[in-house]
Amino acid sequence: MIAELETARLLLRDATLADPERYQANFVDDAVIGELAVVVPWPYPDDGMSIFLETLRKDQGKDRWVWALYLKDAPDEPIGNVDLRRRADVENRGFWLARKYWGRGLMTEATDAVTDYAFDVLGFERLVLTNAVGNVRSRRIKEKAGARLLRTEPARFVNPDYAEREVWELTKADWRGRRSRV
Repeated sequence: MIAELETARLLLRDATLADPERYQANFVDDAVIGELAVVVPWPYPDDGMSIFLETLRKDQGKDRWVWALYLKDAPDEPIGNVDLRRRADVENRGFWLARKYWGRGLMTEATDAVTDYAFDVLGFERLVLTNAVGNVRSRRIKEKAGARLLRTEPARFVNPDYAEREVWELTKADWRGRRSRV
């Protein structure tokens, strides 16, 4: 189990095996998966979300925290997730959101809650964040958080049109400074 987080419009809860079909229905979309790294299989297998959630159980709440996102007014439909990792080859935090919810500021709301938790509860000193070059929505979330662009490097994504990623850093000090101004 991991801590439940709440924002103005969202509930962030432990990603469990409770409802993989609904979770998968919002995830299996080439626009959503296309912006993710090639570690995500495509085409996505019919039982892919069940396998992901089952595999997650061994690390959940230890060195990895994955929150399923739910709208407060629809608390039974997982619409995305935020994945936080203490040790990561490339990044500490990743996310996805069902396409029909894009453009509403929901992911910024969710990542802000997870970033607070990472720095204030889990003791992270910095987060390394990435996005595909060309994924403007993901880039904008990092900019709004006050992250600093470190570099651009080659990377592979499910969508082969993406060939590079941006690597960002968000320090606890920068985050706290931004939060004190909000």
